[in-house]
Amino acid sequence: MDSALSDPHNGSTEAGGPTNSTTRPPSTPEGIALAYGSLLLMALLPIFFGALRSVRCARGKNASDMPETITSRDAARFPIIASCTLLGLYLFFKIFSQEYINLLLSMYFFVLGILALSHTISPFMNKFFPATFPNRQYQLLFTQGSGENKEEIINYEFDTKDLVCLGLSSIVGVWYLLRKHWIANNLFGLAFSLNGVELLHLNNVSTGCILLGGLFIYDVFWVFGTNVMVTVAKSFEAPIKLVFPQDLLEKGLEANNFAMLGLGDVVIPGIFIALLLRFDISLKKNTHTYFYTSFAAYIFGLGLTIFIMHIFKHAQPALLYLVPACIGFPVLVALAKGEVTEMFSYESSAEILPHTPRLTHFPTVSGSPASLADSMQQKLAGPRRRRPQNPSAIYEESNPKDPAAVTESKGTEASASKGLEKKEK
Repeated sequence: MDSALSDPHNGSTEAGGPTNSTTRPPSTPEGIALAYGSLLLMALLPIFFGALRSVRCARGKNASDMPETITSRDAARFPIIASCTLLGLYLFFKIFSQEYINLLLSMYFFVLGILALSHTISPFMNKFFPATFPNRQYQLLFTQGSGENKEEIINYEFDTKDLVCLGLSSIVGVWYLLRKHWIANNLFGLAFSLNGVELLHLNNVSTGCILLGGLFIYDVFWVFGTNVMVTVAKSFEAPIKLVFPQDLLEKGLEANNFAMLGLGDVVIPGIFIALLLRFDISLKKNTHTYFYTSFAAYIFGLGLTIFIMHIFKHAQPALLYLVPACIGFPVLVALAKGEVTEMFSYESSAEILPHTPRLTHFPTVSGSPASLADSMQQKLAGPRRRRPQNPSAIYEESNPKDPAAVTESKGTEASASKGLEKKEK
């Protein structure tokens, strides 16, 4: 995943555009300001709306729509996996033909982009459908096996409104596939970013610090230590970056002198900011102090990245400036308010399924897997209440507010005991 902020002074272009930056006329100050401001705005939009949608996603009751939770183990392994992926792509571009690789990647991201954009615009499009719109429900179900061995592979439910959104997204997908236009690229990039912030959840602040700290080192190494990241970003024909032309005022929509921002610089800080928003809501103080603080920290960090990149005319690892800002500012606020303990003890996963019992320890059981499952069920169920054996007691327990019934039951029991005594005599 690209995570570098570049400008055309370093030869950075959108994939498919000219690569010789020395033949281009210098950008005007107005064009540079417009490009940088647009990149900043495009980065803020998916973070803000993705964070708001992540709250609704965490409160969802449908288990199939639950977000993907990132644990501390996942966070520690992510920089290693990202490094291997980045290096593999770099070697692929060096060994094989760039044309065929990008053709395969374009088809892959064509499908993913349509689905991501459809999911993004669906809540907004629902407001435009009239109440009389014939909305029918559909289900796409793929199973494997038969009878008791049948397993679900795909179980996707949708309606007519979703099909309309899918059709509109397909138009953008065809536009991107045929033209590779920078506007279509940005629409897909914004959709990927918003979906990432909405559906990827950090389970706690410590995990967020591990993830951001690891990617901080990853970003600095691959941008300053090698030319791998910038090379992949320029060669990769996929909407994994946000781009904006600096010569838009001169050439209009056909401009080709692009500055770009990797989606990693949006999604990674974005999921941390969304976590702080859910933490704000858990405090139940009707304030979003940590969310607004981290949001302002992101603006500061990205603005500082753009400023340094413009001064030194070299691609910058944006996480070098974003990570200290997004972590440092909220921690300073927590220290000032005396809420550091609450911040680092907050568990986001506990609010996703509050009705589901959580195991705090695992029982030690020897034997078959079935015995382990039975032991876990007993631990979750807890001690069961012993049921009374006396029928009258059962009736009293189920009808405690009916004195007439209780009296009648006692009278019946007394007469039965007297009859038993007569038989014994």
